[in-house]
Amino acid sequence: MKRVVVTGLGAMTPLGNTVDSFWQDILAGKSGVGPITKFDTEKFKTHFAAEVKDFNPEEFLEKKEARKFDTFTQYAILSSDQAIKDSGLDFTAMNDEQLADVGVIWATGNGGISTFEQQLEEFHKGDGTARFSPFFIPKMIVDIAAGAISIRHKLRGPNYCTVSACASSNTAIISAFDTIRLGKANVMIAGGSEAAITKSSVGGFNASQALSKRNDDPQGASRPFDKTRDGFVMGEGAGALVLEDLEHALNRGAHIYAEIVGGGMAADAYHLTGTPPDGIGAALGMTKALKDAGISADKIDYINAHATSTGLGDLSELNAIKTVFDGLPVVIGATKSMTGHLLGAAGAVESLISILAIRDGIIPPTINTKNLDENIPKGLNIVLGEPVKKEINYVLNNTFGFGGHVASTIFKKYTD
Repeated sequence: MKRVVVTGLGAMTPLGNTVDSFWQDILAGKSGVGPITKFDTEKFKTHFAAEVKDFNPEEFLEKKEARKFDTFTQYAILSSDQAIKDSGLDFTAMNDEQLADVGVIWATGNGGISTFEQQLEEFHKGDGTARFSPFFIPKMIVDIAAGAISIRHKLRGPNYCTVSACASSNTAIISAFDTIRLGKANVMIAGGSEAAITKSSVGGFNASQALSKRNDDPQGASRPFDKTRDGFVMGEGAGALVLEDLEHALNRGAHIYAEIVGGGMAADAYHLTGTPPDGIGAALGMTKALKDAGISADKIDYINAHATSTGLGDLSELNAIKTVFDGLPVVIGATKSMTGHLLGAAGAVESLISILAIRDGIIPPTINTKNLDENIPKGLNIVLGEPVKKEINYVLNNTFGFGGHVASTIFKKYTD
């Protein structure tokens, strides 16, 4: 099968609207969390989230065009534009046959939930007449970001959306990886976006007891593995990757960030929202990713853990890591402590972190964790407080979603 490399990156996050600014803040251990500004939170249990800052869609889209898209699609367009520019690909110079070998697989967990919420509010405030925007459906449906990216760049290759809750964008990346290595495309734009900081999302997650309610300390609220953790912090944004057939990349002299070598997907088959204490599904996903990459567990240098800062979820993942990597010196980090949980976009944004960690030989810190939960399995190496310099050849990136979805990817330092 063909080898697949990463040649472009794009980011739209609570810590920066470019890859460079995002990465600098990650290494500095900054938090992107603050008070919610999108709606009045007085009647809600949680008053904070990790919002994207200083975002104006009209800086990169015409006003009339921007109004056609929900925010999650705007994030997708901007981050994918960045990744395409970074890759050096010029789609305007390609003919129809070449464009047929370039595709898009884009993920989201919630799609245009803010559009859905807004349209229903306007309907119920009206006189009962069914007045809806003609853009209501195309702004709301989850596949529209993938379609918008392909339309923008005239890309006629495989095009669809993956939805597996918080594992969505890792699933998209694995699917794009498989598409290229099976020879069904030369280039794939893959990633995910989310813009779900809305009344219904915050209210719903509050009702399920999933969100932190540490309103007196928002920036310290996401504290993975800490014995005082009380839930995740919702985030928003997007991450985009350009994946490319190695031969195609070499022929055009592309800069190569890393190689993607394995993807493992599995299921907990346990509970709608909970994870099994032993982490059997997560362990299976990681084991499948290792098998797919053709490497043993001792090759992994760094695990970017899913680690959302929920009581049961964190322990379940660490038990799974203990099962797969017991006795090995792999370093574990939890970057959601800084970004919050970007839901369907989490896997893509954390893939950027994984790739940049390989490039720079540095493992980002886990912030806010002061007192490790005494129930954490012994012998695990969790990086806390400060980044760690380390030669990194392989990174494993974990994501898990409501419904028991598991997706793990493995990135490798590229060597010719």
